Amino acid sequence: MADTAYTIERLAPLPVKVPPPRFGSATAAELMDEVLPPIRYIVPGIFAEGLTLFGGKPKLGKSWFLLGTAIAVAMGGYALGTIEVEQGDVLYLALEDNKRRLQKRLGQLLPTTACNIPVRLPERLHYDLNCRRLDDGGLDDIRAWIESRPDPRLVIVDVLNKVRPAMKGNEGIYDYDVRSLEGLQGLAAEFGIAIVVIHHTRKAEAEDPFDCLSGSTGLTGTADTTLVLARDSQGTTLYGRGRDIEEIESALTFDRTSGAWTMLGAAADVRRSDERNLILDALRQSSEPMSPKDIMLAAGLESRNALDVTLYRMMKAGEIEKAGRGSYYLSGVHNPCKIGKNVRSGDRYGEGDAE
Repeated sequence: MADTAYTIERLAPLPVKVPPPRFGSATAAELMDEVLPPIRYIVPGIFAEGLTLFGGKPKLGKSWFLLGTAIAVAMGGYALGTIEVEQGDVLYLALEDNKRRLQKRLGQLLPTTACNIPVRLPERLHYDLNCRRLDDGGLDDIRAWIESRPDPRLVIVDVLNKVRPAMKGNEGIYDYDVRSLEGLQGLAAEFGIAIVVIHHTRKAEAEDPFDCLSGSTGLTGTADTTLVLARDSQGTTLYGRGRDIEEIESALTFDRTSGAWTMLGAAADVRRSDERNLILDALRQSSEPMSPKDIMLAAGLESRNALDVTLYRMMKAGEIEKAGRGSYYLSGVHNPCKIGKNVRSGDRYGEGDAE
């Protein structure tokens, strides 16, 4: 049997295609040359594009706050009494309300004529009383509304517990809280709109208002902005922290007749002004200079240190003067301690001779 020669030719290995590196295609130099759109503020200083977690105790007025904001954006004009906003489309998911209650609140908040007829109706404000859970179609429904509107600016979810996914059996609270908000946070970033989610705070008080929010830090860590509405003996304050807003600590007032919230300004300034008025009223009603202790009692103040600071500032501003050691009186009134020197004929304030 003839030998059969086989020639075995070694095949060259096929070239291996190396995928381009995942990282390294973008440089900081290129980023600095890129022209990016500015942050979009739906309510300047309060609501920027992104996800906002809005907390507060039940029955404090969170829904009134956000419904009033929704009307302002849908109609154009001023939110919270003083903040000018651009008009756009708004979706308000009033998941704890019914039509009758929502209609009543709208009737209170809308600007009206002398005959109590709304001046205009907010046709760009859409609402719904129901929403599927976010992991069961709710996120898709919100996306569909955003894509259907010419200028979507604001989505309000009232409240988180109505739409957050069910907790998995082996899921930790932190992971659950992140999963509850990450879909909305991504949606807000994708479309450059503000999505505001109402959440409740715990009953327990905390030194930091943000520590009162129910749940873990997964909620505040996922949200782009966190706002807390809180009330104490000095009034109602809106606290805010966020990636794209300055830190907020603003005093607010609520009109129960109209249902409208109004922002008064920085809480420290407003309260200092209120404290000054109390001090001035106390001195005005007194017939003689008052010690800080007497002023505290008459004005109903609690902090001696804060009072001393305020008295010093009022003296620098020329509102009050010091009479001797440690007592104060209103500027423009002669120092009553000098009455014996100035008054010779019965004029108590030494402003002239007795008639």
